[in-house]
Amino acid sequence: MTDITTLLTTLRRPRLLIRAARFGLNEYNRNRDLKRLTRSLTTPSPERALFTLIEEEARLEETRRAGDASYSVKRHVELLIAVMGEARLLPPKQRTA
Repeated sequence: MTDITTLLTTLRRPRLLIRAARFGLNEYNRNRDLKRLTRSLTTPSPERALFTLIEEEARLEETRRAGDASYSVKRHVELLIAVMGEARLLPPKQRTA
């Protein structure tokens, strides 16, 4: 299993998606948004949430790259916002630069 730090440091996405996610980061509400994005009844730990979010985001990235009409920019940005928000909650030794 890959550690979360490696997953976060190797994540490369288009600049526009990252800028949009950073813009929405101030409005991220873990209790409200995370349950909806992970389709969970309970709020998972930041580590568990990040693995789930990164898996879902990777699927969306594949869809985007394939040019599939089912791709949702809105959902992609929401997932990236959540990834950034959850990464902030990791203990300092697990955070990326």
